[in-house]
Amino acid sequence: FTFRKQDVCEKKQADPVHRPITRRFAAQIASTQQNRAEGTKKSNLGNSNGFGEVIFVDDEHKPTDDQPVPMTLEQTEPVHNELDQMEEVEMEDIIDETVLDIDICDANNPLAVVDYIEDLYAYYRKMEGSSCVSPNYMTQQFDINERMRAILIDWLIEVHDKFDLMHETLFLTFNLIDRFLAKQTVVRKKLQLVGLVAMLLACKYEEVSVPVVGDLILISDKAYTRKEVLEMEKLMVNTLQFNMSVPTAYVFMKRFLKAAQADRKLELLAFFLVELSLVEYEMLKFPPSLLAAAAIYTAQCSIYGLKQWSKTCEWHSNYSEDQLLECSTSMVDFHQKAGKGKLTGVHRKYCSSKFNYTAKCEPAHFLLEDSL
Repeated sequence: FTFRKQDVCEKKQADPVHRPITRRFAAQIASTQQNRAEGTKKSNLGNSNGFGEVIFVDDEHKPTDDQPVPMTLEQTEPVHNELDQMEEVEMEDIIDETVLDIDICDANNPLAVVDYIEDLYAYYRKMEGSSCVSPNYMTQQFDINERMRAILIDWLIEVHDKFDLMHETLFLTFNLIDRFLAKQTVVRKKLQLVGLVAMLLACKYEEVSVPVVGDLILISDKAYTRKEVLEMEKLMVNTLQFNMSVPTAYVFMKRFLKAAQADRKLELLAFFLVELSLVEYEMLKFPPSLLAAAAIYTAQCSIYGLKQWSKTCEWHSNYSEDQLLECSTSMVDFHQKAGKGKLTGVHRKYCSSKFNYTAKCEPAHFLLEDSL
C-alpha cells in the first residue's frame, strides 16, 4: 500500500537557484540561450549562466577515441545508448518516493521544532533503555505480584479519566510505578499509595492544574493520611533520583501516528491498544517505541482488515513489520478479552461516547491466525 504525496501535503518545490543541474534541465537552459543567439553555434566550452558552468558539444566537435570524454549535453541528435535512455531525475528524487516528509506541513510552526525533530527522537531512542525496567522485577517483591500490579494500573486508568488528566500524565505515572517497584520492595497495603503518589508526581511534572493531596486521599477512601502521602512522595523521588524526564510510549505514539497520517479513529484505537498493554506485566519486555509502533500497526490492521505498514512508518519508527508481529499479536489477544474478566477499566473507558466507542471496534483476528 503506497501513499501518494498529494494525500499528505504538496511537496515543497526546490529553489531553482540551488536546484541540481540535470541533463534535461541544462538542455532547457541551453535551448533558451540558443534561441536568443538566433542560430549562432555553441562552442564546446562551457557558457556561464545563473546556474553555473554547462558544457555543450556539437556533432562537429565529437571527441576522438583516444581523448578523455567530457560530461556532455546533446541538444539536437539523441545518442542511442543506455545512459540516454534512462529517465533524468534530480538528486532529491533519488530517495524512495514512498517515504514521505511528514514535517513539511509544519515548516512554519515553531512548536513543531522541525529543524531538529529527528535529532530529538534519535535521542529518545537512545535514552529509552534507561526508562525501561527488568521484565521480571516482580521476583524481588515478596508481598505483591503481577496481578496486584494489574489491578492497580487498571484502577489508575479510571482515576486518570475521572480527573480528566493529560495522556502524558498517564504514561509517566506507570513508568514511575514500575521504576520504583523495581528498586524498592513494597508491602501490599502500600501498593495503592505508590500508585497515587506516582500520579501526583506525574501531575506535577506534566499538568498545569495539579490535584491536591486531599483529593487523592478521598479517592483512596481515606486509606492513607496526608503524612503518609508526603513521606511516600519523598521516598519515591529519592529512589528515582528525581529523574522524571524519560521517554515514555506516549512521545513515540505522537510521532508514529503522524507518520501513519492517522485520523481520529486510528489514533483512539491505537491508544486503546497501548493502554490495554500497559496493564499487562508481560508487556514490559517491549521498549516504549516498539509498544507504540505495534499499537499503531495493530490499529491499522483492525480498521483496514489487512496488514499495513508503510515505508514512511517503517522509516520513522525504525521497526519493520516482522519486528512488530510478536507485540502486535499480544495486543490483538488483549483486545479480544478486553471486555471480559474483572479488569475492564480500559474497555469501559473506551466504550464511552467521549472516546467514540472505540473499544467496540473489531479486533484484527487474522493476525493471530497468521502467527499460528
